[in-house]
Amino acid sequence: MRAASHVMGSGSLKGEGTLNPEPSTDSVRSRFKVQGSGFKVLGLLFFLATLPCTAPAADLSGPFDAANKLYEQGRFAEAAAAYDKLLPEAAGSAALWFNLGNAHYKAGQNGRALAAWRQAEGLAPRDAGVRFNLAFVRKRVTGAESAPGPFWQRALRTLTLNEWTVMVAVGLWLWCGLLALREFRPALRRTLSGYTATAGAGALLLAACLTGAAATQWSARPAVVVAPEAIVRSGPLDEAKTLHQFRDGTEVQVLDAKSVGSQAAEWLQIQDAAGRTGWAKADQLVRLKNPFRR
Repeated sequence: MRAASHVMGSGSLKGEGTLNPEPSTDSVRSRFKVQGSGFKVLGLLFFLATLPCTAPAADLSGPFDAANKLYEQGRFAEAAAAYDKLLPEAAGSAALWFNLGNAHYKAGQNGRALAAWRQAEGLAPRDAGVRFNLAFVRKRVTGAESAPGPFWQRALRTLTLNEWTVMVAVGLWLWCGLLALREFRPALRRTLSGYTATAGAGALLLAACLTGAAATQWSARPAVVVAPEAIVRSGPLDEAKTLHQFRDGTEVQVLDAKSVGSQAAEWLQIQDAAGRTGWAKADQLVRLKNPFRR
């Protein structure tokens, strides 16, 4: 695996099979901006890109530099805690999530690192460093670099919703342009008939892909196992039969949630990429925020 040439916070992957993220305070500070994920506005003819938000009102450069210093000193668990304290005021910063993932990884917490990098990916979906680190840790956990899920879901995730929207808009404009040309130049109708039909079919296919991608993302309730071995049971009870053990870093979908017992312990019904389902205690997982769900 080649080393990533760009990461948020000057993290780098050095050597084959070795992750060595080392944030540089200078380059990190210059990128410490809040990038709001927001709700993506979709349309067939118009495309509105999500605009980045302004920097946080509070000056967080001091605490951010202090967290970076802890990281550079090899105090990775403390650095992760320091980055985590900044999240309430800067949860829209991909750089902050990226560095948090770096610190968790160096502290030996694959699941928490993967969860943080997935949040960074949501804010910076085309960042090469984020994508490389995700692929690297996924290979360590599952043996595969790609995100879990069937092939068609992985194919739909190759583009963001905004990118699918642009593709649909281009296809529709091309189809409408060919239809208009046929009307203005009747002599070309026979020549353009095949192109027009192909453009219409292509626009319809792209629209179906956009619909599928939107439905997949809106319905997603992702979570990541952060316990060394998460015990998955047949029901939301400690006495229920043990069905599976999911290792640290396993990516799952949350199907249901229940609070059980006098202490109202929360249990989550989860499903992994292989379709195995069961109930696990909520403190064994980190639930990822879905910007399309409240």
